[in-house]
Amino acid sequence: MAFSKLQKELINTAKYLVVRGKGILPVDEPTGILGSFFKESEAVADTPENRRRHLEILFTSDCSLGNCISGVIFLEQTFVEKTKDGTPFLKLLDHLNILPGIKLDLGITDLAGSQGEKTTKGLDDLPERCRMYKVMGAKFAKWRCVFKIGEQTPSQLAIETNTTLLARYAIICQQNGLVPIVEPEVLCDGDHDLERAKLTSIKVLSAQVKALLDHGVLLEGMLLKCSMIRPGHACETVCTPEQVAEATIEVLTRTIPPAIPGITFLSGGLSEIDATTYLNSINKHPGVNKPWSLTFTFGRALQATVMKIWGGKDEKVAAAQQEFIKRVKANSKASLGNYSSKDEGNGEDDDARKSLFNPEHSY
Repeated sequence: MAFSKLQKELINTAKYLVVRGKGILPVDEPTGILGSFFKESEAVADTPENRRRHLEILFTSDCSLGNCISGVIFLEQTFVEKTKDGTPFLKLLDHLNILPGIKLDLGITDLAGSQGEKTTKGLDDLPERCRMYKVMGAKFAKWRCVFKIGEQTPSQLAIETNTTLLARYAIICQQNGLVPIVEPEVLCDGDHDLERAKLTSIKVLSAQVKALLDHGVLLEGMLLKCSMIRPGHACETVCTPEQVAEATIEVLTRTIPPAIPGITFLSGGLSEIDATTYLNSINKHPGVNKPWSLTFTFGRALQATVMKIWGGKDEKVAAAQQEFIKRVKANSKASLGNYSSKDEGNGEDDDARKSLFNPEHSY
């Protein structure tokens, strides 16, 4: 198959983002890890300045950051943010050979005609925003739709609406020179068991691939972001990392074409250490060909303990940065199947071992 110049650019960028040993850092959660941290902290106000300080902590943590992180996903309002001394964050990342990306969906909204299911806003002016951020330096983008497992959900309406929406976003991105990260997130809320998670994920991901092909999306020039396959947080049955790996690989091999170069996993409310351990088990899983790069786009599972250590105090910045690099390196190893929990130490009250699932989170 002969590729155009634009297609070759998309393919090269997609491959770069999932090169072995590297993952993607999302800093695109306006009410996620940052919002939760500021809400819980009495010492740190939720201000633009403190959010800028948070990003500066991450991006100035270590000159080796680019060895483990290939890309950063920004919010639209932080894409042009600068350090305290006036250096654009994009310039810092460029020196580290880290590509900038942009979150282009405008958040979750109710899906009309459904029983409380959701879809995502932002498609109307998407071509114009793609062109604008491409000129400003973005190399890739992200769009998220959510699917909640319940007695009657996800419905066929939600599956068709959201997978079509993600495919429309993806082709618009590619036409404007951005690699799309397609994120059909099957949520881990609920009490469903592992088998239900597998069957639902197969249904959603199969529909997603069909929609991508129907809309002419270049599979080689995109990435998939999805959940690891595991029971709901309220399920009484506990699965081992090996069982999660087995289920995840089974779902992926049944649904995802080898043409897609990489799959970047969500942490989905897992503790930092559990997220890393599960990713490691997936990459170590024996006996099956894994044609994709399997890596991470962890938000909370890279930043939660970092934020707690920092606490808004200048004297804690160095310690917070040290923790961030530790987490990044651990997940870099996990993306190669080389991680060991012995790297974490044995502290029983280690914050990195605490679940990050928030049952009150509003999607």
